[in-house]
Amino acid sequence: MTIVRGWCPTAWAPMAAGDGLLLRVRPPFGRMTIAQWRVMGEVAQEHGNGAIDLTSRAGLQLRGLAPATCDAARGALIAIGLVDPDPVRDARSVLLAPDWRPGDDTHRIAAALYDRLDDLPPLPGKVGIAIDAGAALTLADSPADFRIERGRDGGLMVRADGQATGAAVSPGAEATALIALARWFVASDGIAAGRMARHAAPLPGWAIGTLAPAARAAPPPIGAHPLGTAIGLPFGRIDASAALALAGLPGLTGVRLTPWRRLILEGVAPGTAGLPRPDPRLLAIDACVGAPACPQASVATRSLAIRLAPFVTDRLHVSGCAKGCARALPADIVLTGRDGRFDLARHARAGDPPVMTGLAPDQLSALFGSIACAP
Repeated sequence: MTIVRGWCPTAWAPMAAGDGLLLRVRPPFGRMTIAQWRVMGEVAQEHGNGAIDLTSRAGLQLRGLAPATCDAARGALIAIGLVDPDPVRDARSVLLAPDWRPGDDTHRIAAALYDRLDDLPPLPGKVGIAIDAGAALTLADSPADFRIERGRDGGLMVRADGQATGAAVSPGAEATALIALARWFVASDGIAAGRMARHAAPLPGWAIGTLAPAARAAPPPIGAHPLGTAIGLPFGRIDASAALALAGLPGLTGVRLTPWRRLILEGVAPGTAGLPRPDPRLLAIDACVGAPACPQASVATRSLAIRLAPFVTDRLHVSGCAKGCARALPADIVLTGRDGRFDLARHARAGDPPVMTGLAPDQLSALFGSIACAP
């Protein structure tokens, strides 16, 4: 049976997995200084198993911690400013469009909200906020319940997840609007629903608007970026030794986290020696950690994804169970683990009705190979 948890791990509330405890780090503004990045890598190496995952909300998960090591790990992260000493504040999920610049609208709004985190009411563990105030929207497909976005008319708007349009908000009033929307959510029994998109209560009048969001922008490509260089992490994973090596790259001034399994290395030129250059085919495959690291999964996922990569041209999602943690959106082909084998569905999410069931990894390798070789 697949168990869907109603909360996410934090640094103060690690979550048990098959390979130990998960400790999640949410750096303020989604950015880390070189010193913070280095300490994070050292903590993962010394107190965990060295595996670091980049999440779909631009956080980092340090894996393989033992209960006896969590206090020391958390203390080191608090000391460097990566974990808030207040567990309630630390649990707040605030996602920024990662190409923000100091003083622009995204940065300004986020700074105002961080200053007022204590004004937010208690919220369910998976509820999050997105601030996407650039000229085009980059976070439209990223999970968030309450959003400040650029409207198609060029102004700023507040929008509740599940609503196609939003309400205009005056410059300087954005944090107040977000807090008010979160308070309404709690007051109208949104906690019972768990997420804004599942909440059936009608919005308050002030939050009902007719403004359409601005046009969407694609995530930044791998390679040259206005801030430096964007690098891809296959399956969102980097090990501590590789992370520490990045800290020594010439020109590096900071690391931006993104919700797309990519890091933006500020100040690093694209051709710099030592930059990771993973197989681009792996960057087009979504695969969760799978068994045995995840107790929900009955199948190994990433080893199969690597086997199938040479045959894949469409978007492939390999999920250890029906939860689909690696990808919330539909994929061209999705393989969902069930009782030690895989179900295959097309143009679907994990757990959707399959067109083929009970497939072993060798069967899938043969199937994908025959499709790739077909005239």
